[in-house]
Amino acid sequence: MSNKVKMLQTKKFGYDFIEDPYIPEGKDEYYLRNQMLGSVAGYRNLTADEILILEENLNLSPAWDHVLVSDPFDPSLIKNSEFYGLVRLGKMTKQVACFHDFCVPVGIANSRLVSCDIGDFCAILDCSYLSHYIISHNVILYRLGELQTTNHAKFGNGIVKEGEDPEVLVTIGIMNEADGRRVRPFSGMLASDAFLWGTFRDDTLLMQKFETMTDKECDLRRGWYGFVGEQSVIKSCDSIKDVWVGPGAYIKGANKLKNLTLRSTLESPVQIGEGVELVNGIIGAGSRAFYGCKGIRFIMGDNCNLKYGARLIHSILGDNSTVSCCEVLNNLIFGGHEQHHNNSFLIASLVMGQSNMAAGANIGSNHNSRGNDGEMVAGRGFWPALSSTLKYDCKFASYVLITKGNYPYELNIPLPFSLLSADSREGRRVVMPAYWWMYNLYALERNSFKYRNRDNRKVIRQHIETDYLAPDTALEMLNARKLLCLWTAESYNRQICDDNSLAEEALLLQGKMLLERQGDDLSSLTVTTFVMENSAEPVEILKPVEAYRSYTEMLLYYASSTVAAWCSSQNCSVSSFQKESTLNLEEWMNVGGQLVPSSKVESLKAQIRGGSVERWDEVHQTYETWFAEYPKDRSEHALAILHEVLGVSEITAAHWLTLQDAVVRIRLHIEHQVFKTKEKDFNNTFRLSTYRNAQERDAVLGRLDDNPFIQESKITSERIIAEVRSVSF
Repeated sequence: MSNKVKMLQTKKFGYDFIEDPYIPEGKDEYYLRNQMLGSVAGYRNLTADEILILEENLNLSPAWDHVLVSDPFDPSLIKNSEFYGLVRLGKMTKQVACFHDFCVPVGIANSRLVSCDIGDFCAILDCSYLSHYIISHNVILYRLGELQTTNHAKFGNGIVKEGEDPEVLVTIGIMNEADGRRVRPFSGMLASDAFLWGTFRDDTLLMQKFETMTDKECDLRRGWYGFVGEQSVIKSCDSIKDVWVGPGAYIKGANKLKNLTLRSTLESPVQIGEGVELVNGIIGAGSRAFYGCKGIRFIMGDNCNLKYGARLIHSILGDNSTVSCCEVLNNLIFGGHEQHHNNSFLIASLVMGQSNMAAGANIGSNHNSRGNDGEMVAGRGFWPALSSTLKYDCKFASYVLITKGNYPYELNIPLPFSLLSADSREGRRVVMPAYWWMYNLYALERNSFKYRNRDNRKVIRQHIETDYLAPDTALEMLNARKLLCLWTAESYNRQICDDNSLAEEALLLQGKMLLERQGDDLSSLTVTTFVMENSAEPVEILKPVEAYRSYTEMLLYYASSTVAAWCSSQNCSVSSFQKESTLNLEEWMNVGGQLVPSSKVESLKAQIRGGSVERWDEVHQTYETWFAEYPKDRSEHALAILHEVLGVSEITAAHWLTLQDAVVRIRLHIEHQVFKTKEKDFNNTFRLSTYRNAQERDAVLGRLDDNPFIQESKITSERIIAEVRSVSF
């Protein structure tokens, strides 16, 4: 592309949008434009009187016969404007278009239109350069520097148009700064798609199929026009180029928008605010970008927020996420991510949703490692606390809470719901497994509640599991119990028996016996392991006996309540469900926030490789099938968990009676802990010290008994208890 200014004759301005080599035989340069409109009937040429009125109002066109209009048409509504190329104008009568308190007259004033289609009853004022766009009905365009489309516009999709250099291909380098997991974005891309593409990189044929499928998503021909959907308002923006705007969008004061798709709908409009600069991206329905934020090579899911100077670069952000102030670079983040602090950054990671990044959390490969090719994988509920710094590479199970501190070595923490701490006095890291269940049930329960409550998506494209007890965390807890058995036995033999000769199976049996039968006698035993940190120092395991018991309690509660919910919904007994079920304790995967048995993922991959699934729409339909089958899959998996935890091949009536009582007891304990935790806040004398009296506190914070989450907890308890008691064996 030449960077020199070229001179063009006025009569040619607005024409030859598509160059001759790219126009099919028998077509003209408008064939794609007309295809987008669907019908070009109903337009007529201007009359001589109308042209006279237009020129008297200081309007200009080198070829008035290429300005077509629809009836009714009032030429007095067009003032001081220029028209080049083929311009078609919709109905135009004396009316005022209003958006909230902002009102402007229908018509065109002080604007330059180049080969555009304008819908009915639009208001276009002070638009310096409006080129090759299709503007739908009832749209307001006000004070725009430029709104234009090039003939090779890709609208944020990762494709190469006819005749283009492959070097212009836009990719997103998720999960790794070294670009080894890059994906090609497309308008309907989900976090699930990006996960499959970014994860299975060793499957060469699968990668080739993904490339082919993405090419099918987008038309590679040159000459598609830009689009602004009905009821959209765009005002006071500097530069908008190659941007596809869905219906109902509101864009105000943006500095630069380039190569984007805004998947706005009338029910879930996209909003973009002041000072925003977005390049090479796709923005989901109902999402918003405000106040000086930057986005480059990115995808925002549905119902997301980007604001307050946040930088989203080479990243895919899942649905229902909010990022403000901070830097997010080279990430794949599943739904429900929260990051609000200017002095935090998240770089080169796979974060599997319902996560929260605190201020000062420095999570990035090129900041505390030798190279920029490190990665982090964090399960659901990841929460690094204030001023925590990690050394890459790292992997964390679900719901790992990291306390403030510097972690100078690579970590692999497979214990879910744990608290990781840096013990500066001992120079070692310590982990308390099942911490959330033992000491912070309020936060754990509220985590699931708030993410369900904040899901305002009108159309669910990405299915997301928000319950903290689910197949993925259940499997992690089963594995964690085994690890606790192994590490307890190893530590016992090192410190007490001085015997390192036992094989792993014997160690597992010994550790299980120690934790279950001699648990109260192990208070003097320090359980450590060398496999969770890449250092010479062991990691200490705090409260292993309590953690083992907590994991067991969580598994029994989850599995029993899940089986009860399924049997209740199907109006069947536990015994009949057990007889009909195929027990399979297989691995599950978190695919973009949606949980699915690994065998189904493998089946989908095989279908893609074999060619029976050829388009992304078919992949998305498979996700829908997974979701429809999820309740049964989850219930059968839960039944297999009960067999594993109880150590039986069949659940009996006596087992079920005991499990029913356990669920009721545990659920009432959860409800009690939710209330007691919040009650401690209300009864905290130091917290009360900022208020003149309790009445002022209640006026500010609300009454304890009226807390919506406490009310929700009570309702949940009633439902689960009634459900589990109603199911017979």
